[in-house]
Amino acid sequence: MSALTPIEAVSPCQSCGACCAYSANWPRFTVEDDAALDAIPANLVNERLSGMRCDADRCAALSGTIGETTACTIYTLRPEVCRECQPGDPECAMARRKHKLPPLPDARPI
Repeated sequence: MSALTPIEAVSPCQSCGACCAYSANWPRFTVEDDAALDAIPANLVNERLSGMRCDADRCAALSGTIGETTACTIYTLRPEVCRECQPGDPECAMARRKHKLPPLPDARPI
């Protein structure tokens, strides 16, 4: 088995970010416990306290340019909805279509 090259080891999410800029209603809190919610910086939580604050459809925690280079500024603290979206899954494909990016192969285990 060969080792991954540096390019292969980088998540396709780091050159995408489409799911983080799909809808102001997408980054909703669902199953997080109080401790997880309290760990998210208050300035990144929306006024209803129901999800991440967005600027238009873009999550306020996203840095970078969609389709080029992106990063979540609170990656280790991100909500469950963000953790659930996986490269190539139906939600990823939907978000990539909105931003006119080609689909990724579904990377979920079979």
